[in-house]
Amino acid sequence: MRFAAYTHRHHTQVAVVENDTLYPLPGVRSLTEIIARGEGPEALLDAGAAALDVPPGPPLAEVRLLPPLQPTSIRDFVTFEEHVEGVRRSIDGTSGVPEQWYAAPTYYFTNPHAVFGPHDDIPYPPGSDTFDFELEVAVVIGREGSDLTPEQARNHILGYTVVNDWSARDLQSAEMKVGLGTCKGKDTATTLGPCLVTADELEPYWDTDGLLRLALTAEVNGQLVGSDLLSNMSWTFEEMVAYTSRGTRVLPGDVLGSGTCGCLAELWGRNGKQSPPPLKPGDTVTLTVQEIGSISNTIVPGTTPVPLPAGRRESRERP
Repeated sequence: MRFAAYTHRHHTQVAVVENDTLYPLPGVRSLTEIIARGEGPEALLDAGAAALDVPPGPPLAEVRLLPPLQPTSIRDFVTFEEHVEGVRRSIDGTSGVPEQWYAAPTYYFTNPHAVFGPHDDIPYPPGSDTFDFELEVAVVIGREGSDLTPEQARNHILGYTVVNDWSARDLQSAEMKVGLGTCKGKDTATTLGPCLVTADELEPYWDTDGLLRLALTAEVNGQLVGSDLLSNMSWTFEEMVAYTSRGTRVLPGDVLGSGTCGCLAELWGRNGKQSPPPLKPGDTVTLTVQEIGSISNTIVPGTTPVPLPAGRRESRERP
């Protein structure tokens, strides 16, 4: 099933989406409240089945789609070799993929409080002049678990959604020189949507390695700038969930992004210059994933950064 959250005439609602028709879930205002119960996909599918027995809601074209859920946390992986190689070359001219990358599916935590809907305007990040998109697919966790095997992890995956991990490349590059990882380079916005597709819907697309063979495309202002297959990931989603749960817990509502299967920085690394150019206010980015849907966001001017002093250099005096 496909679930969407939306507003219509000042009311927020969750619905099953079938053939561009919305079937509201009776008495449910947030998909997050169902997910938080931790009952896994069964509870969500039962709620969806009940919705199909009631009259349909407003036409899909008349509502404003919201993010399908408010995540408890967002981990973003980097599971595509081509992305690692392309971005490294674009940032500092380094070629190849670090050997350590192959040891485990690396991820970082990003901001769950800056989640935007599939058609919301996206503010330009303060202090940046090199803005980029990242086309990804994410899994949503449906039940708690720890120290899972990949086989066990499959039962903890509730569904899938499309992600745009917006990236300020100049801020990201400067921050990573500190050796701690990115911060404001990824802090402004993450788009989720257009819906949550339950895991059973995508079973026909698993290949023999357990990877989802789904086509992906990225467009900027209606021009195709990239395409890929999700099955080019180096780890399955189940392996990513298992690694995430190692020595800790995954919780209902956690979102795990696949990592980037298309962005401008990869093209910059390949072309040896910033072509196509970085995103600017007025640009519209449309990302499409087979069987899940499209998200399309327009960039708008952001805020002016609040000035801060440079870090204080210690005299290293001791008492």
